[in-house]
Amino acid sequence: MRPKVIRRLMLAFMLTLSAALPVACAGGSGADQELSAEPVTLRFTWWGSDDRHKRTQQVIELFQKKHPNITVRGEFKEWNGYWDSLATTVAANDAPDIIQMDELYLASYAERGALLDLNEARKHLDTAGFDGKALATGAINGKQYALPVGLSAYSIVVNTDLLAKYGVALPDDTKWSWEDLRKAGEQVSKAGGGTVWGIQSFGFNDAGGLNIWARQAGVSLFDDKGKVVVPPKVLQDYWSYLLDIAKNGIAPPPPVTVEKASAGLPQSATATNTAAFGAWWNTQLTAVTAASGAKLKLLRLPGEAQAKVPSAYYKPSMFWSVSSRSKHPAEAAAFVSFLSNDEEAANVLLTERGVPANQKLRAVINDKLKETDKIAADFLDKLPVSDPPRVTPNGASTIEAILKRHTENVLFGRSTPEQAATAFIKELQSEVDAAR
Repeated sequence: MRPKVIRRLMLAFMLTLSAALPVACAGGSGADQELSAEPVTLRFTWWGSDDRHKRTQQVIELFQKKHPNITVRGEFKEWNGYWDSLATTVAANDAPDIIQMDELYLASYAERGALLDLNEARKHLDTAGFDGKALATGAINGKQYALPVGLSAYSIVVNTDLLAKYGVALPDDTKWSWEDLRKAGEQVSKAGGGTVWGIQSFGFNDAGGLNIWARQAGVSLFDDKGKVVVPPKVLQDYWSYLLDIAKNGIAPPPPVTVEKASAGLPQSATATNTAAFGAWWNTQLTAVTAASGAKLKLLRLPGEAQAKVPSAYYKPSMFWSVSSRSKHPAEAAAFVSFLSNDEEAANVLLTERGVPANQKLRAVINDKLKETDKIAADFLDKLPVSDPPRVTPNGASTIEAILKRHTENVLFGRSTPEQAATAFIKELQSEVDAAR
């Protein structure tokens, strides 16, 4: 049995077990009670790099100075081991009080009662600085199970040095279509003579592009109940577009595309200056610019002008959640509020966890940001967005791996776009059904 399947089954078993455990605070969460004057210890878990650990510890120390009776104990791990550890502690009724949460796993924990509805903690948790569409990214069925930490939006990163070199005009991103992107990419590819391509192919490392594609067609991947409802024709059109630009040399040949997609950001076609246009989250601009050394610019996605409503949406880099079984929910909520609203904390964290979801804090830290981070924040502030898609349903956290496999199958001719669409829907729905 594959390791991913084993982990998924283990997560489902542990969360099912945890749902049967008694909630710590009978008769209510206690999140609206006064903060205790007695000594309190909170456990706080997160994943990330050494830089994240250091910055987070500094913020913990700032909080403890303002709340001398509250001790916050950090528990940080690498991404790969984080979710197995969290599932184990939740099942054992020993979950950390404050949890750094990812969108892919939010529903898995929230829908089994493992997370506190933060609406119950409004006495201690200030959300006034958050846009309603940002808050909606952490809500399920009217309950606020998570508070977004950082925000990003899917975008096109264009290498303006390459456009200038090959005499290709910069598209107007307030009007352009997917056909306009194809034409501009074709111009670059012809001028590049096989060494530079117009478009870095997408559809491998995340579902952001597919989500946008579906929303522009007026549909969604999932309905409110978590059922896969995207029409096969929408998926067919998506893969037909990717197949077209690959076959016509507008994007790199499939082996090159797959190799670059697997190698990570530094080896991508955008970072190596071998493609003029690439799909990225706007907050990746700084990293891609540093890798490429070129002049890069953020553009809105094609097709937005033709859509009935903005299809772009806020994508949280991660969330803060509170365990529903925390013995100190009020204090845990107060700490989340500190992380999300305190200016001193913001000046330490900066954009390490993404452009702050709190609009007030974006203004506070602006002068301390790198120029590319400022551009990313400004892009986010000016981008027309609509309500976010439904939180990834329980069981569908494997969507990116499924999407990657079917994209490769289409590009390598192992399946047609029509076959891939049917198989994708069936496989993804079976994942959701198996988790129920």
